[in-house]
Amino acid sequence: MGIALIWSIITILFRWIFSKRRGAISYDSSDQTALYIRMLGACVIFKQLFSRDVRVRSQVGFEPERRGSHPYLGVDFRTLHSRAESAGTIPARRIRRLFSFQRHLLSSRLLRGAPHLNPLHILDEDYCGQAKCMLEKVGSWNFDIFLFDRLTNGNSLVFLTFNLLNQYGLIELFQLDMVKLRRFLVLVQEDYHNQNPYHNAVHAADVTQAMHCYLREPKLAQSLTSFDILLGLLAAATHDLDHPGVNQPFLIKTNHYLAALYRNTSVLENHHWRSAVGLLRETELFSNLPAEDSLSIERQLGSLILATDISRQNEYLSRFRTHLDENDLCLGNASHRHFVLQMALKCADICNPCRPWELSKQWSEKVTEEFFHQGDIEKKYKLEISPLCDSEANTIASVQIGFMTYVVEPLFAEWARFSDTRLSQTMLGHLGLNKASWSAMEPEASGSSEEGESEPGRATDEPSSRVLSQGSQES
Repeated sequence: MGIALIWSIITILFRWIFSKRRGAISYDSSDQTALYIRMLGACVIFKQLFSRDVRVRSQVGFEPERRGSHPYLGVDFRTLHSRAESAGTIPARRIRRLFSFQRHLLSSRLLRGAPHLNPLHILDEDYCGQAKCMLEKVGSWNFDIFLFDRLTNGNSLVFLTFNLLNQYGLIELFQLDMVKLRRFLVLVQEDYHNQNPYHNAVHAADVTQAMHCYLREPKLAQSLTSFDILLGLLAAATHDLDHPGVNQPFLIKTNHYLAALYRNTSVLENHHWRSAVGLLRETELFSNLPAEDSLSIERQLGSLILATDISRQNEYLSRFRTHLDENDLCLGNASHRHFVLQMALKCADICNPCRPWELSKQWSEKVTEEFFHQGDIEKKYKLEISPLCDSEANTIASVQIGFMTYVVEPLFAEWARFSDTRLSQTMLGHLGLNKASWSAMEPEASGSSEEGESEPGRATDEPSSRVLSQGSQES
């Protein structure tokens, strides 16, 4: 009786622990139980870190970046896009805990010494089914990141990035500590504001998957080093880290401390970069590398993330076009490879209009929702409404047609010149079909756009100021 009681207590304890955690990594080792307990201990530490409103990073070397209330409007960016749950709905956190039962069963089998069949060393056993099948096709341009996020219980960024780092052999090559890497990825995912309709961890996972597709293109696959690939994936995963869900002009006109800190220049991108470096140092992910290499990773990571500032679109596009016109891009040159990585990340960041309609439409609705919500806040506080953020003057279709015409088409036309592959043609094909679909919903916009159409990518050299004045809203 005593043994049965003790076993029941242990079972209840593990059930509680597994209900609190969001997953663990399976390891191929003879001592599976010890490794799981090690990971559970790490997850308890993660929970303690997440409970803080402000993470103290005194050792990072950057000025601490406060989070929370806006000094001018009193807007809390952590709850900016949150919706009140109705009394009859079950909170998402509680639903997620329902998925923990299989993890409890797995731990029970491990404690009894029973081996589990067909282990997947990156995902837990309850993710081995459809999620594993999806990861086998992670290089497909039709990859449904929304479905993958549901199958991984809201952990798409963690599992996708981990899988890609492992697939490229970067974990072994750079001798990355598995627990440190897991901790870093979990912290990155948690630092995205999932209340944001668009700029959240799912967007980061989608950009990372797109970056993987570009890294596999023949020109890049034959030229990029492992260091380049590591930088590209990390930059994609962290490029919008801690995004507040509003754009740069909003931060500037409300005298936000970040705008003052970065002197109104690439405010959000600088913040994303500094936040990423803070997590790298906090987790000591690259502590095994020489100090010079770690600093080089931080600097080049910043260069990639800063390139996603859409207000500098013309600068990068003109430089890219000049290289292509003069045919002087040499991917044996490290600086040229880095520039191509910058352009790849820029493409990945705004590739939603180039996805199949079923995916592209969802992203369009989400980003426009975020635009309009910002406009509602600006109306509430009697501020000048940012372009494209007025729900009374704009529609989803009009916003998307303008964005595709002045920003997306010119960039992807030049990318297709650089990398004339099946993927590039597929993206341009989807872009044309998606634009036609939105135009059909906006007859007036369709008529006016047809009048000004000419050679793709050339007639729209200068993006509309209404689009680029968004600062970094789409990026």
